[in-house]
Amino acid sequence: MIIKFLLLFLFFGVMLGVGFYCRKHTTDVNGFVLGGRSVGPWLTAFSFGTSYFSAVIFVGYAGQFGWKYGLASTWIGLGNALVGSMLAWIILGRRTRIMTQYFDTATMPEFFGERFGSKQLKIAASIITFIFMIPYTASLYNGLSRLFGMAFNIDYTVCIIVMAILTAVYVIAGGYMATAINDFIQGIIMIFGIAAVVVTVLGNNGGFTAAINALAQVSDSTVSSQPGVFASFFGPDPLNLLGVIILTSLGTWGLPQMVGKFYAISDEHAINKGMVISTLFAFIVAGGSYFLGGFGRLYAGQINIKADGFDSIIPSMLSGLPDILIGIVVILVLSASMSTLSSLVMASSSTLTLDLIKDNLIKGMDEKHQVLVIRILIVVFILISVVLAIIQYKSSVTFIAQLMGISWGAMAGSFLAPFFYGLYSKKVTTASVWFSFIFSTALMVANMAFRTAFPAWLQSPINAGAFAMVFTLVLVPIISLFTKKPDPALIKDAFAAYDRTVTVPVKDDLGE
Repeated sequence: MIIKFLLLFLFFGVMLGVGFYCRKHTTDVNGFVLGGRSVGPWLTAFSFGTSYFSAVIFVGYAGQFGWKYGLASTWIGLGNALVGSMLAWIILGRRTRIMTQYFDTATMPEFFGERFGSKQLKIAASIITFIFMIPYTASLYNGLSRLFGMAFNIDYTVCIIVMAILTAVYVIAGGYMATAINDFIQGIIMIFGIAAVVVTVLGNNGGFTAAINALAQVSDSTVSSQPGVFASFFGPDPLNLLGVIILTSLGTWGLPQMVGKFYAISDEHAINKGMVISTLFAFIVAGGSYFLGGFGRLYAGQINIKADGFDSIIPSMLSGLPDILIGIVVILVLSASMSTLSSLVMASSSTLTLDLIKDNLIKGMDEKHQVLVIRILIVVFILISVVLAIIQYKSSVTFIAQLMGISWGAMAGSFLAPFFYGLYSKKVTTASVWFSFIFSTALMVANMAFRTAFPAWLQSPINAGAFAMVFTLVLVPIISLFTKKPDPALIKDAFAAYDRTVTVPVKDDLGE
């Protein structure tokens, strides 16, 4: 127990120290929100990865989908690495950095307002972000309760409050730069923690081959009559598995807190290096998490799914680990939660300040007051998330946890297609962007309120979110063909961002 507490105090001390060290970067909005657009490849890549994978992934999704799909759930982690990380950097990274710097925008709603010449779009995007970011933020605390109950005799409410306060302090003190540096430290913990847990769990089950053979003997007639299905290549339900892969992989392309990482990249080389680092990080963390979850059914005798839910699977698998490793796992999950929490509150508070309050509710806000309001809203967002998490824990209100999937679907469904096409196409229209916003939010809200009225496959909020993203990717260019064309002057100005001449060393370009 002493070792566990020492690890916790060391972890919290480093996080706070980094926050106060980075105060010098928070004198203006650009520095506080984007780190002065000077963040290198390692910090950006780890910040991208740690914002991507929270405790919801490690405890909730890895356990749930590992139980449902067996070893095939590893495909989710591979999809996260290849589509959610590598392709996101390749397709969005450079163009996002160039166009957002050209427009001098710090948030995704600001980008929509400048790119499509519509103040209304900017306000609508900020409202969508504000509404759906809150339940996503609250869901980050899920899974921590069981791990802390297993490792410490600490009330879960105390854990939530301490984690929230510490996150608020270092984000408010050091802004984006503190978040990026702490994400790097937390990412290293996550990499070594995941690797150690996977190796130990496999060792406890006789090694890799023995664990696979044992999983192949597991059967569940309510899922599939096929023998060895949980150790098979595509698992018992490939279609629903595909929906999970699409939502959790393609979804990062439309989430404000993820795309915002590209705004802050320092230079060209940082993009290329960041892509490689981020992809490897996702392979280890996401691939390792879902691979670990795939062996969950080997612990069926210790788990009561009906009574305790899927969140009990991973903690049950870890309960037999050595104390020192349990301490590392707790810090791993804290790292995953705090890194994602810091990114979410930074994205939501900056969006609300710069896109809704500034120039709409308060005229003529200077830089100093903008930073002050962002800091105040960070406290507000974290406070709301704490209250929601405690309500859920005390009264077992399950709908708050379910809203995580709704949040991803609504934000990614609304923003992915307009943002992607906005970077590449000169033909996308304002009307098509409005369609994407309205359709995706309406679909996800309806899925929450009238789920049983949906077709069986779309009753899952994960599948509904995946459908929203794919559907808007197809419909936005089609609607653009039949709606009012964008202003040519606006398009010329926007794409002038890519036509600026820059001088590079001969080692980067041979010239003529």
